[in-house]
Amino acid sequence: MMRRCTCILLALLTLLSLTACGGTKSGSASAGSLSSSAADSAASGSSAQETASPTSHSGDEDAQPFDKNSVTWTDWTGVVEHLFFHPVVAYPELAFDGDAQANGIDDYMVTADEYLKILQSCYDKGYVLVDINQVWNETTDASGKAVMVRSELKVPEGKKPLVLSFDDVNYYPYMLENGFTYKLVVGDNGQLWSYGKDPQGNDVYSQDLDAVTILDKFCRAHPDFSPYGARGCLSLTGYCGILGYRTQTDTKSWTDAQEANRQKEIEAVKPVVAALKAEGWTFGSHTWGHIRLGGSKSMAEIQADTQRWANEVGSLVGPTKILFYPHGERPDGDDWKKTGPIFKYLQSQGFRVFCSVGTESFSYIKKDICAVICDRLHPDGTTLRHSRDRYLQFYDAKDIIDLKVRPDRGVSWAN
Repeated sequence: MMRRCTCILLALLTLLSLTACGGTKSGSASAGSLSSSAADSAASGSSAQETASPTSHSGDEDAQPFDKNSVTWTDWTGVVEHLFFHPVVAYPELAFDGDAQANGIDDYMVTADEYLKILQSCYDKGYVLVDINQVWNETTDASGKAVMVRSELKVPEGKKPLVLSFDDVNYYPYMLENGFTYKLVVGDNGQLWSYGKDPQGNDVYSQDLDAVTILDKFCRAHPDFSPYGARGCLSLTGYCGILGYRTQTDTKSWTDAQEANRQKEIEAVKPVVAALKAEGWTFGSHTWGHIRLGGSKSMAEIQADTQRWANEVGSLVGPTKILFYPHGERPDGDDWKKTGPIFKYLQSQGFRVFCSVGTESFSYIKKDICAVICDRLHPDGTTLRHSRDRYLQFYDAKDIIDLKVRPDRGVSWAN
C-alpha cells in the first residue's frame, strides 16, 4: 500500500505555495525591464560579480565525457527514486533575516551549499540520473487499449537510478528580495548561468548559486552521474512567467506597453529554453496558477487554467506528459482509489505521469486509465531537521544541514 502524504505534510506544502503565490500575479513592466536588461548584460558578458563571468573558462569543461562502452549495463527493475527541490537559497543572510518569509524558506528550501552536498552524496552512494520521461511509456495492450508500462531501464552495473525534479522554477517576485537568484541566462560560452544581485546590490552571474546551474556544473565534472545525459524536470507555473522572464498575461489590466514588454520577455526566454533542452532538462506542468486540484476548484476553473498553461507556458517549452500537483493535492481528493472527472480531464489533455509528494518514492500504474501516479521525496529544511532516517539512503542530514546560517529552530535527531 502506498504511504499517503500526511495532513501535516500537505499543510506545510500549502503554506509554501501560499507564500510563493503571495507575490504579484500581474505582468510587471519593471520586472520585465530588469529581465531584458539582465539578458542583454549576459550576452555582452558585462557584470560586477563575485564569481566567474558568463564568458570565462570554468575548468569543468576539461572533464572527459562518459564512455558508454566502458561500463557493464544491467537491467533495473526496482524502485526509481525521485527527489524534488524548490529553488535553492543563494544568499542565506538575505533569506534568513528574520522577516515574515524566513521560516517558510527555512522549512521548504535548501541552500546552494547544502544542495551541492546532497548531489555529492547521491553520487557517492551510486545514484545516476535518469529522465522521468524515460521511466514509463505509453503503449497498447492486446485489446488495443492505451496503457502505461514501466520501461526497460538499464544502468551501469552497481548504480541506482534517480529522478530529480524542481518545483516553481519561475523566480517569483518575493524570492528576488530574499536571497534567491533572479533568472537563468545563456552565457557566451553557451552554458547556462544564473543572474541575480548579491546582498550589496551588485549584479552577479554565477554557476554556483542556482539549482540548475549547480547540477549542470556537477555533471560536467562528473559525467558518469548522468550516463544518459539527463538532468532534471522543471515544474513550471505560469502566473509570474517562467525561468525569471515575465511572459505571463494579466486579465485584470493589460496595456499595449505591457504586451510589448511581454513579447520581449518571450523572445528573451526562448534561447534559455533551448539551452536547457540541449543540456538534458525537461519540463512539466505545475498548473498555471498553482491551483488546487483536490476539489476546491470547479471543472471550469481547472479547464481554464490548463488551457492557459498550454497557451503561455507549453507554447514556449513544448508539450509535456508530466503534471506536478500543486500543494501535493491529488485530483478529486484521491487519485489512488478512484479516477474522478478532474483526473480524467487532465489525462485527456496529454498528461500521463502525475506526481505528488510523500514519504517514499512510490509509483502506481493505474489500471482503468492510461496514467501513472507517483510520490516524490522532498529534501528541504523540514526533512533535514526532522526526517534524517528516511533520507539516509541518499545523504545524512547531519552532514548536509548548515545550522550556522539557518534560523535557530532545532533538530529532532541526536548530535
